[in-house]
Amino acid sequence: MIKKSVSLSMALMLVVLSACSQSKGDTNASASQSTESGSQTGVKEAKDPFGKYPETITLTYGKSVDPTDNSLPGGDTPEHNQYSRYILDNLNIDTKVTWQAASGTNYDQKVNLAISSSDLPDALVVKDTQLREMVKAGQLADLTEVFEQYASPAMKNFMEKTGGKSAESVTFDGKMYAIPSIQVQSDGVHEMWIRKDWLDKLGLEPPKTMEDLEKVAKAFVEQDPDGNGKNDTIGISGQQNGSKLYANFLESTNNTFGLDPIFGAYKSYPGYWLKDESGNPVYGSILPETKEALGKLRDFYAQGLIDKEIGIRKSAYEPVVSGKAGIFFAPWWMGYGPLPDAIKNDPKANWQAYLLPLDANGQFNAHMGAPSTLFVVVRKGYEHPEAVVKMLNLLVRDESKFDISVPVGYYPLRVPMSYTDESEYSSKAIKDVLSGAKKPEDFTDPGYKLLAADIQNVTKVKKEPYDNMDISNWDPQADMGTWSRIYSLLVGSSPLEQDYNKVYSLLYSQTKTMESRWSNLKKLEDETFLKIIMGAAPLDDFDKFVSDWKKQGGDKITEEVKEAIQ
Repeated sequence: MIKKSVSLSMALMLVVLSACSQSKGDTNASASQSTESGSQTGVKEAKDPFGKYPETITLTYGKSVDPTDNSLPGGDTPEHNQYSRYILDNLNIDTKVTWQAASGTNYDQKVNLAISSSDLPDALVVKDTQLREMVKAGQLADLTEVFEQYASPAMKNFMEKTGGKSAESVTFDGKMYAIPSIQVQSDGVHEMWIRKDWLDKLGLEPPKTMEDLEKVAKAFVEQDPDGNGKNDTIGISGQQNGSKLYANFLESTNNTFGLDPIFGAYKSYPGYWLKDESGNPVYGSILPETKEALGKLRDFYAQGLIDKEIGIRKSAYEPVVSGKAGIFFAPWWMGYGPLPDAIKNDPKANWQAYLLPLDANGQFNAHMGAPSTLFVVVRKGYEHPEAVVKMLNLLVRDESKFDISVPVGYYPLRVPMSYTDESEYSSKAIKDVLSGAKKPEDFTDPGYKLLAADIQNVTKVKKEPYDNMDISNWDPQADMGTWSRIYSLLVGSSPLEQDYNKVYSLLYSQTKTMESRWSNLKKLEDETFLKIIMGAAPLDDFDKFVSDWKKQGGDKITEEVKEAIQ
């Protein structure tokens, strides 16, 4: 097992603080310097993050491509397109695709084959487990000094916003071996979305406690909130066939229609690695709190408060779009879907978001996603490792300017990079401008890439009174694309401005034994929990699950997790 160190994260934090205080000076000074080849000479001074090479250099990489995408203009290819030309024009880097594969499993297989054969292109986008394997095999360039010298202040700010977590994810034995993606933290928070028009009609308030949730869901099922005279409404929607009951440490963000907040109300965090009272790792799915949460969900299902087709429904969107569901749980960005179709079918469908339900102490508990899930790595021995850093600097600086009629996924080696607080910060900024508390020119940090456009566009779709977010005070038809963005921010992200308990997994990657055992253990967990909820198995089957999980590899995996986090 490779020992990890936080020493680099501390160093990066210092670099960031320095960069923030003298970013203009660094950029101006470095602009007058000649462009270096990038070989590590031990010189520590900052270089030009956007320095153009005097002669064209070549960088090869593997590419993930969606075979169904037809957005490229005639004559363009995944290798040669507006983004590759942009990099060539601005940096004099000629990017060439060594191989390409369909997105998802096929791409992962190609990466794994390249790792096992040590036949690597100059750079790749990989997952955490692949990164660890490449570091262990000694296949990667040490990017410690390259990042320190060439990363732009904006890139370093992204890293700093994660509080060192992203730096830790790429640091092994004190050395930095990759550039991490930086996720928006709100993608990992699963909120309650609820039909406020149904609440208003029935004289109810948003449900704060589990007891309140039971009362509201029961009213939604029994009191005909849609007014059609039929007993056809759903209290709480759940996940569709093949989707997750809750987020887990390997798939920690964007879990739509899972029941994460209900588990959180019992301080249960299934799917995550937590610390027990002795400080040792324990898997959240096997703890007593999870059994308690399953017992309540079982009771809700028996009462008909949860969608009878949970886990087997073909599309979880369907009850929301058709106006039959009153509550579901999902991240902040529901304005992008399914809500556009829901309000087309019923313009009065007033979906609002809340950090609910609360636990017995009045606190909202959230599964938090991994700060970084994808990583750009550079082959050991590649002559220009700084080229990758420059390409990502360019992406960070200019992504908001790109014509995204061609998906930005065609940008070579692109990984998402955002301030972790981007959505909630943007929400508050927009509200401050609408209220007159601040002016648009008060928000100049380029790291919030879309904020200037959001502030400019908000009044296209948001009607007065600006402080009332009910659907009646919006005009989606004026510009549905803008509405999706702004509604997601002002309704979906606003709750995230408040304090809540952020629960992170100790680990967001696989250990060795997981590679052969985890799929079976996960299947055992998913099937047992769904059967318990739906009444097809007794609640005490949870205890048998815990015993079987431990015997079938869980105990060994727990020991490996303990070693990994040390």
